Amino acid sequence: MIERPFWKERLVAAWKQTSIVWLTGPRRVGKTVLARGLPEAEFLNCDLPSTAERLRDPETFYRSLKKPLVVLDEVHQLPDPSRLLKIGADAFPKLKILATGSSTLAATQKFRDSLTGRKRVVTFVPVLYEELPAFGIVDLRDRLLRGGLPPSLLAEEPDPEFYGEWLDSYFARDVQELFRLEKRAAFLRLFELLLRQSGGMLDVTKLARESQISRPTLTNWLEIFQITHVAHLLRPFSAGGRREIIAQPKVFGFDTGLVCHARGWDHLRPEDCGVLWEHLVLDTLIACGVPKIHFWRDKQQREVDFVVPRSRDTVDAIECKWQPESFETRGLRAFREQYPKGRNYIVSPLNSPTYERVQDGLKIIVASPRELRQAMA
Repeated sequence: MIERPFWKERLVAAWKQTSIVWLTGPRRVGKTVLARGLPEAEFLNCDLPSTAERLRDPETFYRSLKKPLVVLDEVHQLPDPSRLLKIGADAFPKLKILATGSSTLAATQKFRDSLTGRKRVVTFVPVLYEELPAFGIVDLRDRLLRGGLPPSLLAEEPDPEFYGEWLDSYFARDVQELFRLEKRAAFLRLFELLLRQSGGMLDVTKLARESQISRPTLTNWLEIFQITHVAHLLRPFSAGGRREIIAQPKVFGFDTGLVCHARGWDHLRPEDCGVLWEHLVLDTLIACGVPKIHFWRDKQQREVDFVVPRSRDTVDAIECKWQPESFETRGLRAFREQYPKGRNYIVSPLNSPTYERVQDGLKIIVASPRELRQAMA
């Protein structure tokens, strides 16, 4: 098993705050493998009828445990998962509980209690840039093309059928089971359209027309994509500037492999790498638990890739560049004219340590995703 120390550290830090950790993320991203590898853990697969029977009396179950940690994998499959977790947190506060699922906690009506104050959420994303050496990936373009789902990334040869099987499983297990949605073809067609425009601005009216569904249905399905973590909608950052884009979001598919599959790419051209690199930087921000991630754009088409507010008056600006030497400051200068306080980052696939430079009067930190994560912690 490939060690994932960053994620184990995230879980340990979360357990210091509360006894329940909800480990969520897209299907096949590696949640179960990570959970099985935790030391001193009692692992239960909640898909199994025998597990449901064992958990019928939560108090008796918890008292029977001999280990300090229990893993409840796919806990939403149980009849009343929130009651089970609530009893564990309230009656057995020294016990650490890891519950996993492919959606947000409140996605199913089975969760009658949101467990407010009793849980922390850790969102698992595809293989991070800093994890590539552990997975034996030497060429970053392999990660961009194949994506970060371990079965695809570790396969001896690219397997296009993997993505079709993933889509079938995603719809059957995450969409139908939780949302009782029956329009498979239309739903997956919309998802494919989102993947094709991943990294770009989202035009809801145009997308509804292209996918041949109503705008209310599209809005509802976009919410499902976000709940199940397969798409990220980033809202524009604005504090009232007259010439800022304030309504239209950006959309990102969760995995570059699926993005490439939807676009029909079986190899990458140099110009493809830049937008796919943005996805890996976004994964880093999500992985380290940044609560709010935005982008910035004005009506003159000047933009900043990601904006992270740190306080009322301080915002960090993050530019993603496949080649940092090609960076132009037009968008960043416009942003800093309105929001002067905060750090400026260029995030690139560096083999050298972080360094600072001054460009057009702006102090800029050039860093790898790992160093960005450490700075954001």
